[in-house]
Amino acid sequence: MMQWSAVGATALALAVMLGAFGAHGLRDRLDTYLMGVYEKAVFYHFVHAMGLLVVPVLMRTGTLTEAAAGRVCWLLLAG
Repeated sequence: MMQWSAVGATALALAVMLGAFGAHGLRDRLDTYLMGVYEKAVFYHFVHAMGLLVVPVLMRTGTLTEAAAGRVCWLLLAG
């Protein structure tokens, strides 16, 4: 099985970088509407990355099978 915890941690780091870039690099370049769209996109990225960290824990506790966890993680990564 793929190392989904590592993928989730990497995705979280990317979410923080994208959020900081938006807050500091795009603040004066985007209008209020587009900044809101950007912030929402970064938030969704962050939530999916958190999911990539939670699903392997659910698999280890027996809540999800390995196959189901893999499918959920691939869907989270695609989202």
